Amino acid sequence: MARYTNLFTSAGSVPTLRQSLAETLRACDLNLVYETADYLVAKEKPGQVSFAKLTTVEVLINPPLAGQSEARVNLVVKNEELPLHADNHCQQVFEAVNQAIVLAQAS
Repeated sequence: MARYTNLFTSAGSVPTLRQSLAETLRACDLNLVYETADYLVAKEKPGQVSFAKLTTVEVLINPPLAGQSEARVNLVVKNEELPLHADNHCQQVFEAVNQAIVLAQAS
């Protein structure tokens, strides 16, 4: 199973951050299948790649702890594909989602 992770911090309120992340996932052509106040799950739409290569994106938002001003965000992109090559489909989706989040956070 291919699995790529990233941990980053973001300033601002958790609801605003969650909304921004949800919009970013939709902009990456992913379907949001589960949402709570601090957790998002999105899946790739079927039809473009085989079922084993379809990716799932999980985003966990950890609110700021006492004395901190930034929330921690844990991003996981995974699929059932064996990562036999460094440039596989899961890694490509991970890079695209990561780049979209960076651009969304910069604006």
